[in-house]
Amino acid sequence: MSVSKSPNNVLQFPIARGAVLNVNFVDVDRKGVPRRGDFPVQVNAFSSMGVTAWREEENEDLLDAPPGNAINPEQRHNSFILTTPTPIMKLAIAALLCGSVAAFSPAAPVGVRSSALNMAETATEPAKTYAKLPASIKPGVVTGQALVDLLDDAKARGYAIPGVNIVGTNSINACMEAAMKYGGPIMVTFSKGGGQFIAGKAVSNANDQASIAGTIAGAKHVHEVAKLYGVPVVVHTDHCQKAWLPWIDGLLAASEEHFAKTGEPLFSSHMLDLSEEPLEENIAICKSYLEKFAKVGILLEFELGVTGGEEDGVDNSDVDSSRLYTQPEEVYYAYEQLSQVPNGAFTCAASFGNVHGVYAPGNVDLQPIILYNSQKYIQEKIGSEDDKPMKFVFHGGSGSSVEDIQYAIGAGVVKMNIDTDTQWAFWDGLRAYEAKYHDYLQGQIGNPEGPEKPNKKYYDPRMSLRAGEESMAARLVKAAEDLKCVNVLN
Repeated sequence: MSVSKSPNNVLQFPIARGAVLNVNFVDVDRKGVPRRGDFPVQVNAFSSMGVTAWREEENEDLLDAPPGNAINPEQRHNSFILTTPTPIMKLAIAALLCGSVAAFSPAAPVGVRSSALNMAETATEPAKTYAKLPASIKPGVVTGQALVDLLDDAKARGYAIPGVNIVGTNSINACMEAAMKYGGPIMVTFSKGGGQFIAGKAVSNANDQASIAGTIAGAKHVHEVAKLYGVPVVVHTDHCQKAWLPWIDGLLAASEEHFAKTGEPLFSSHMLDLSEEPLEENIAICKSYLEKFAKVGILLEFELGVTGGEEDGVDNSDVDSSRLYTQPEEVYYAYEQLSQVPNGAFTCAASFGNVHGVYAPGNVDLQPIILYNSQKYIQEKIGSEDDKPMKFVFHGGSGSSVEDIQYAIGAGVVKMNIDTDTQWAFWDGLRAYEAKYHDYLQGQIGNPEGPEKPNKKYYDPRMSLRAGEESMAARLVKAAEDLKCVNVLN
């Protein structure tokens, strides 16, 4: 393998993302005792971000630093970082520290053991966690290149990921429970109102402080427990109109802080819904945010046209019907502009007659042919061999026929939003629980089994909430079947 040394004592070598390096080292521990060993390190870098490399045996925090930023060696020792500012991977070797000594050691020639690290010249492909998915995709929160790989896989294999609006840990857990049951990925989606609800409706939401804090708290919950479910989880935010951009600014700041500590953003993706603005302004703002997102591995979802109906404070019930149908020229303009952002990743919520809310069959006039026409238009414009260059997402799917949904998936839809149906499912679980145990829920003491029998185990909130979770999870399993997202992992 070809290895070169840069002027700033950084080893450079070509290596594929997702590869595993066999690293051996000779150093000293905190007590000054010499030690040596070897261990595998997976290259999980993406785009232009600094990436955490490995965790010490003492279980201390991961070392990380964005490209171009100085490392404070007093904070960590016996570690290194991986970054990908170019297709050439860089390995920065940190000096060993004693007390407050702080410096980078010169890079030793490859093949010569140094007092810090000696890296083998071989790299092997990493073992896959899921038989049917790319190796970059692991259980837990999926971000950066792994998220792009996941969406590319969905587009190539013809399935769409359920994107589910949540309002608290009960609905979050129901999402992941469903994914565990149907054997596929899940997208946990926070709305601005949902974030506020998580923080608590009693607190002030001045300057979006409650929406920001609640959304961040919910995302941290997902990060803590997602791996336990053994499925890939995307942490996403829903519609953000122009007036709500400070909400996204607060979430982006949290992702940047999380990235500085872990090498991963807190949020996998954000949706900007600037469809009420002129096309050029919509895409210009989206582009400016994508430039920020790309630096920390966040994907952008943007909207063209208008999704009708009403959802969580966004009311388009009276919109002109012509705006419910996006034109291929608009999709191409967005694709062309956003593709100019280095390392930018994006999906498009193009309107094709979809409407938020639930409606009787036949009352929603979907025209998914618009998505096919847009793909063909972009393909011809850019001269691509890919017949689906754009990744589409489907909003307002409630009330749509399975045939229309699966036809849209064939046009490159990789995610469908679900909210109305899962809200009903959660409530229906609560309702059924109350109906079943009605006579045990009329007082703390006294039920059909006797006037002195306690009822605590029936009115314990966990009992009814669990019934809601189970009902919601069951509805999502059915949704995953409609979206052909069942057993896509193994």
